Amino acid sequence: MDGPTPPSPLPTEKLRFAMPPMHESVEDERRHRKERLAGALRLFGRLGFEDGVSGHITARDPEFSDCFWVNPFGMPFRHVSVSDLVLANRDGQVVEGGHHVNQAAFTVHAQVHAARPDVVAVAHCHSVHGRALAALGDLLQPLTQESCAFYEDVALYDAYTGVTVNVEEGRRIAAVLGSHKALVLRNHGMLTVGDSVDAAAWWFLSMERSAQVQLTAQAAGRPVLIDHRQAVATREQVGGDLVAWINYQPLWQDISRSEPDLLD
Repeated sequence: MDGPTPPSPLPTEKLRFAMPPMHESVEDERRHRKERLAGALRLFGRLGFEDGVSGHITARDPEFSDCFWVNPFGMPFRHVSVSDLVLANRDGQVVEGGHHVNQAAFTVHAQVHAARPDVVAVAHCHSVHGRALAALGDLLQPLTQESCAFYEDVALYDAYTGVTVNVEEGRRIAAVLGSHKALVLRNHGMLTVGDSVDAAAWWFLSMERSAQVQLTAQAAGRPVLIDHRQAVATREQVGGDLVAWINYQPLWQDISRSEPDLLD
């Protein structure tokens, strides 16, 4: 006896699939970037990426391209809301907002933004595994699908000069980053960039987890590397900023739904 007829699949055009939004005005785009920036900071706070007053995420303003939204100095990441964000110019001078910015961190971010007009956001925090990788002066190895996203797309700044407050040092860091999506700052930590806040934040999260996997595997034994051809092919599949944006959306939904006051 025949069973019930299975339901027909829905047309794919009726299925929802999130893609980066198109903005009707500069004001809408500015608001969007600020919301995503506040959300990313809160996520980084949840994950323990801040260390005292160290750590920043910056987002280029869509109208004033040499000005950048950034977290206020000394405010816990987990408390940051849209209204707390500060707009600073390329010299680190506050042009909107009621808080100071961390001049040392902003020096690097401003130079990266200046060197990379394609970059909307820059993330740099003193995460544990990122600092451990940096202390070894190592880059990520192609050990997993996730780490292959960074294959031949991470640079090493092979110097340590203390707290960076010099513009020339910021320029050297930006020059070493070049066209890559990420940078390991030896004995310091990691920095990632993206064409959206979502992408830059995802790359930092993924890089931190990849560093954790690599360090754990190295401590346990001798990791098996993915060969060059497969690593490149995997990077081409999962290493673009659009893929990063898509991967980040569950995290955005989580933080924006569980902590809607971030939008205040």
